Amino acid sequence: MLQSEVVNESLVDISGQVAVITGGSRGLGFAAAQMLGQAGATVVVVGKTWQTAEAASEHLIGMDIDAVPVAVDVSDPHAVQQILGEHELAAQAQILINSAGVMSARMSKTLRTTSDEWKRVMSTNLDGVINVTSVIAPHMVERRSGRIINVSACLGRFSGPGLAGGLAPYRVSKAAVNAFTKNLAAETGNGSRGVLVDAMCPNHSRTDMGGDDAPRSAQEGAETMVWLARRELHSDIRTGVLWEDRTVIPW
Repeated sequence: MLQSEVVNESLVDISGQVAVITGGSRGLGFAAAQMLGQAGATVVVVGKTWQTAEAASEHLIGMDIDAVPVAVDVSDPHAVQQILGEHELAAQAQILINSAGVMSARMSKTLRTTSDEWKRVMSTNLDGVINVTSVIAPHMVERRSGRIINVSACLGRFSGPGLAGGLAPYRVSKAAVNAFTKNLAAETGNGSRGVLVDAMCPNHSRTDMGGDDAPRSAQEGAETMVWLARRELHSDIRTGVLWEDRTVIPW
């Protein structure tokens, strides 16, 4: 497949499936929750606080979407294990979208970043992905069915607009998410055992992080992650790669 080739694949009916979405209380995560919920999934909206998770869930319920709030700081592995690891719906998840993320401070160049700033960004953007995946993915592997989508960024690529300096903790955290994605996909058989693991770049979208002047809406930014969550499994499916607008792009 050419790198520039847009992939069109059949979408499966996800009615009754459970989708766990971190960062689901706002921005790209909320947009994904809305789109998956409108397609019939039960969405577990994971927010950092109960107030944000509950408010987002109530908004979705008002749209006739089956939404359940969960409050947990994804950067805390013990809290993730206690709350998501013991959550009945989370254990049934066929879809996991790791969307929770933070931006690094504006002037955080590699040699000008404090250790606290590195830890703040890495603990959510990288550790959060690992913590949540570690409690959700084993159930998928056991059932031989699941979709894991990690929200990355073009700033984390080794090519194109990627690691060109500045915003160091953010860029490096997303590059690490890409590496985690590729490694986990290989360990789970690159789709041969029923679990698909992919990273995606949403591009500059109108969210709290992206700002009001971003060219894309949150719904447009979330479209590829929702498509990845609904792809039909077949023998030559592509997984363990980085996607942008349903297109495989270089790491």
